[in-house]
Amino acid sequence: MRVPVSWLREYVALPAEATARELADKLISLGLEVETVEEVGADISGPIVVGRVLTIEELTGFKKPIRFCTVDVGDANGTGEPQGIICGARNFAEGDLVVVSLPGAVLPGGFAISARKTYGRMSEGMICSASELGLWEDHEGIIVLPEGFAEPGTKADDLLGLRESVLDIAVTPDRGYALSLRGIAREVAAAYGVEFTDPAVRPLPSAAEGGYPASVADPAICSRYVLRGVTGFDPAAPTPLWMRRRLHLCGVRSISLAVDITNYVMLELGQPLHAWDRSTLRGPIEVRLARPGEKLETLDHVVRALDPDDILITDESGPINIAGVMGGLSTEIRETSTDILIEAAHFDAAHIARTSRRHQLSSESSRRFERGVDTDIQLAAATRAVELLAELGGATIEDGITHIDHTVPREPIVVRAGHAGRVAGVDYPVETEIARLRQVGCEVVQEGDTLKVTPPSWRPDLTDPNDLAEEVIRNEGYENIPALLPQAPPGRGLTRGQRLRRAVGRTLADRGFFEVLNYPFVGVRDFDRLRLDEDDARRTAVRLANPLNDDEPLLRTTLLPGLFKALVRNVGRGFTDIALFEMGLVYHPKPDAPAKAPILPVDRAPTAEERATLEAALPEQPRHIGAVLAGQRLRSGWWGGGEPATWADAIHTAKEAASVAGVELIVRAAQYAPWHPGRCAALYVADGDREVLVGHAGELHPRVIKAYGLPSRTSALEIDWDRIEAAAAAATAPQISTYPVATQDVALVVDASVPAAEVEAALREGAGELLESVRLFDVYTGDQVGEGRKSLAYALRLRAHDRTLTVEETNRIKDAAVAAAAERTGAVLRG
Repeated sequence: MRVPVSWLREYVALPAEATARELADKLISLGLEVETVEEVGADISGPIVVGRVLTIEELTGFKKPIRFCTVDVGDANGTGEPQGIICGARNFAEGDLVVVSLPGAVLPGGFAISARKTYGRMSEGMICSASELGLWEDHEGIIVLPEGFAEPGTKADDLLGLRESVLDIAVTPDRGYALSLRGIAREVAAAYGVEFTDPAVRPLPSAAEGGYPASVADPAICSRYVLRGVTGFDPAAPTPLWMRRRLHLCGVRSISLAVDITNYVMLELGQPLHAWDRSTLRGPIEVRLARPGEKLETLDHVVRALDPDDILITDESGPINIAGVMGGLSTEIRETSTDILIEAAHFDAAHIARTSRRHQLSSESSRRFERGVDTDIQLAAATRAVELLAELGGATIEDGITHIDHTVPREPIVVRAGHAGRVAGVDYPVETEIARLRQVGCEVVQEGDTLKVTPPSWRPDLTDPNDLAEEVIRNEGYENIPALLPQAPPGRGLTRGQRLRRAVGRTLADRGFFEVLNYPFVGVRDFDRLRLDEDDARRTAVRLANPLNDDEPLLRTTLLPGLFKALVRNVGRGFTDIALFEMGLVYHPKPDAPAKAPILPVDRAPTAEERATLEAALPEQPRHIGAVLAGQRLRSGWWGGGEPATWADAIHTAKEAASVAGVELIVRAAQYAPWHPGRCAALYVADGDREVLVGHAGELHPRVIKAYGLPSRTSALEIDWDRIEAAAAAATAPQISTYPVATQDVALVVDASVPAAEVEAALREGAGELLESVRLFDVYTGDQVGEGRKSLAYALRLRAHDRTLTVEETNRIKDAAVAAAAERTGAVLRG
């Protein structure tokens, strides 16, 4: 919301010395987000005055039409003589009032004006257009001022508002009232403790009858509906300069007087309005929900299929508006419109928000409706609009008024006196609480040690005692709350789980991985891209009631989609050799969970029954670690060629992560989406006599890679960290032997289908407790071992804690290990 300070001063008795920067600081202290303070026209200087065109001489012999004008600028040029100026514009005539920049003036963008000879004549200044002055975008020629605007020679700076301070405020979803000058002015008046003049307070008609026929099908979708009309409007009437200037400063483009007035009132009061050419309406208006199959061509020339959740404005011809979002093309204001009907309504915020997202139409109206507009301002806004149409466009206001009122009085919020002080930890007197609440528009009745507070109609966000406490605290000043560090209890630190998670994060970072934090939202399309079967448990996900994106309405059951999208973004920005990891929660709904989670009150602690109901609705939330690798694991350079990241790196990464918790993963070949069926490993941990699946790792399926646009041969892993953490044993110091190590290398030939992990497990079992470690250092396939066979070479490290092993002992251990491998896997010692 862009707020010109000069417009703000019309409603707030600001001190004359108050600056825009000081004003921004005040608003920030109240909790509003002032992003910038723009000093419009700060680069304009020098003599810019009103002039009257005396004569126009058409110059010939040039490639384009050129005119030499003499302009009366009064005494502004120091001589009182007419000023000779060359001008190419043709939209003005002799006798018109114009804006003249005299030599020495500097226009926006550092454009300096000087006297110079051009087209054979001396030009002493410039007749300016609105664009050249920075007033608004206008390519129709120079700006012609209305007769009587000012005398020639009068300085035009202040008259046109060339210099202006504009606050750019980011309005949060809970503060819809701040999307208007009225709402911001009320905040400023509270900040300075000065008088506030409410622009919505104006004489209103006492009777509401005889207006255009209208009805509301369901009060739940529209609680108030107002129509007011005018006749005899002059469609050629121009928008006055002051209104065009204010609209431009607020970021709104001027279209026509009728449309500009609806936008002006919306900015002023916060109530979106719509104007129809009354001659295009067919019969009574009805506010209702859309019916199946209905369509509407909107003002942007798009034919839109309507949803049964869309609120429509209809007449006998069908839909004419998507309520609160965009009007229909057939009833728009035209250049010939003389009879105009103004609509002001209060539509249901949730419906408007869903409609805006569904049709991907975010308008100034929808932004206000979905944040909540004042329920009592519709008649005042419509009256203000028709009065401006009459004043500026020569229209006649009709006596008849349509006013449908289904609003329900708000129930007071009962709060204990002193509640704001207990929340903030500051002793606010009850009188202060009452004064601050009344300052924001609340009605407050004190009954003993309780307050009955009725929020104003423009604050739908005030619904419970804590909202009221926030109003008191922010108006008293957040900066006045003392900063006190909490006393940390002695003997506490990170939990074991926190230490393990930090350690595994450091380990992965040391291995070249970058941590990412992705949104936990996915869609059905992600499951399809992962090639998950229809009965895959990962397709059963928690659906959000209010998703940020309609394409991603589910909570994730796997970390992989977010990691894949992050990888694609990084590769697209030139980071082709990259490894990413994420540690986060996934969400699995409980089989017997209710369809909708309960919403508990916030003014008290929940009861045991409420807690049980809430916990039953919450999904299981195990913590997973996911990682994805692409490109080269080791970069190439002058030292030699690089090494690509492969499925083996993904498996090794998973094993390293588990080793941080002191857990050794068991690796077995598997087939599991989204991995390549021949390059996928299932990862297990030992739990007594059984093995527990904790994740998978390997190379992704080529179709998954294509669906997400990933680099070829991308590898990934995902492990259930909670299960690994549960399997972690208490850390113990290893026993260090002072005796030398004995090494034995064995090469075993096995069938190509035998996993290397099974051979390693057999070697460990056969070697016994004197085996310190076993490492696979070579894999060979070829003619020497035969077709369908492979040779696996392992290095065995043997060591005793109480003696040096003899050659006979090491050979005996080696033979036992080979025998165990031969018995379990059919391995043959390679000669």
